[in-house]
Amino acid sequence: MNLNDYFAKTDGQGILATSNANGDVDAALYATPHVIDESTIGFIMRPRRSLSNVAENPKAAYLFIEKTTGYKGVRLYLEKSGQETDPDKVNLIRRSHHGGDENRATLVYFKVTEIRPLVGDKEA
Repeated sequence: MNLNDYFAKTDGQGILATSNANGDVDAALYATPHVIDESTIGFIMRPRRSLSNVAENPKAAYLFIEKTTGYKGVRLYLEKSGQETDPDKVNLIRRSHHGGDENRATLVYFKVTEIRPLVGDKEA
């Protein structure tokens, strides 16, 4: 699956699920990821629970629900592979500016380890 094409052409809503070192789970609404290459995506994360969790546990899952009838979308299984904290570099990839603590945002890179459809057990 070409993630760059998919996210460029598909409207929907995403949810990033993370957990800390103790296994305490969190889920948060996230925009579509920044596709870096065919196996790497990035999310701009503010200093909140999701960022704290991936610092302790590098594994995460991203659920993307397409804006359409029925249940369509993808599940991406992720592992943190790096991060960027330089505000100038983070702002180069940013799609929009919301104000607030943007200078404290971190661009977190994730390796996509598995892609599955929103519903079912087959790989996408």
